[in-house]
Amino acid sequence: MAQKMTTNFSDFLKEIRLTENQLSELKSAHETLRRRLKEDEDLSPYIIGTFLQGSYKRSTAVRPKNGNRSDVDIIIVTNIDKTNVTPEEALEKFKPFLEKYYPGKFQKQGRSWGIEMSKVDLDIVPTSAPSEIVKEAIENKFITSDFDIEYETKDESYKSYGYVQKSSLNESFAIFEKSSNDTVWKDEPLFIPDKEADSWDKTHPLEQIRWTINKNRDCNTHYVNVVKALKWWRKEKYPEVKHPKSYPLEHFIGDCCPDGIESVAEGITLTLEKIVNYYNKKPFLSDRGVPEHDVFGRLKTSDYDEFYTTVRDAAQIARNAYDAGTVEEASTEWRKLFGNKFPEPPKCNSSNHFTERKEDSRNIGGGRFA
Repeated sequence: MAQKMTTNFSDFLKEIRLTENQLSELKSAHETLRRRLKEDEDLSPYIIGTFLQGSYKRSTAVRPKNGNRSDVDIIIVTNIDKTNVTPEEALEKFKPFLEKYYPGKFQKQGRSWGIEMSKVDLDIVPTSAPSEIVKEAIENKFITSDFDIEYETKDESYKSYGYVQKSSLNESFAIFEKSSNDTVWKDEPLFIPDKEADSWDKTHPLEQIRWTINKNRDCNTHYVNVVKALKWWRKEKYPEVKHPKSYPLEHFIGDCCPDGIESVAEGITLTLEKIVNYYNKKPFLSDRGVPEHDVFGRLKTSDYDEFYTTVRDAAQIARNAYDAGTVEEASTEWRKLFGNKFPEPPKCNSSNHFTERKEDSRNIGGGRFA
């Protein structure tokens, strides 16, 4: 008998998603940065627009552990001509700005600038010379807003956070509907400066967002929560194992999570089992929008083999939980996988009967960013 554990997973997800304080700190930090960029006299002539990417935007972020900070990636779309400006020169254009506003808090990374603040990490990623259709996309209300992709599953009270109304966002969301069959749009990646390779490399964060939106719909809105749960499993059970990192792991989950799942529990179980049954060797994962890129390209075979062993063990636990005969047995197994953030088994009452939690039909979302 399948144990969907809807209420239990709802409670679990509340415990592992970013807190309201963390969301507020991220929002304040990235909005301040974006405003400063827009107003900067030296940089503003180069900047076409900015938008958020990464797990924050895709609704797949989980709460940091072990003293780590919440983070957000900001894409800076520029008119810098990659044919005449080297990656190093492009990155250096932002150094005076960083020295002015974030002295002693920034460092150059391979393809971006990292800013370390007391409670938040920011990554600013400059990109080069997009086409007109991409310029249109980055002016879209959903793309430029602070909303994550789960906004469309929320009710009208969602607009109380002070952003554009949901009805207006639904209209702006149509750009992805229009673009899903628009090969021109999908074939227009951005270019990021890779100073180590001394070249401009393709990236397609807009396609990653579009793909995740569609996948979440195809999975009855459970997909992003499957990702969050499995990211937490890695943090909780294997904190010392760094690879695969956040996005490669998310991408792999996306390739393996079947459409049509009816619960988070089902999605977790079937995703883990597909990895075990079909990917005992490190696969080539085509990046969304840049298919020639292997998302696992930098992952060592030995790291993947270690990861596969952990998945094999987790898949068995998940199957035991999903097929458990009682909620008590299922809760016990899920806690083996996710630790004490997952609700404890129901307590035994004075009549020696377990008070089982009833399933409900609530959306597992909750909060602004589920």
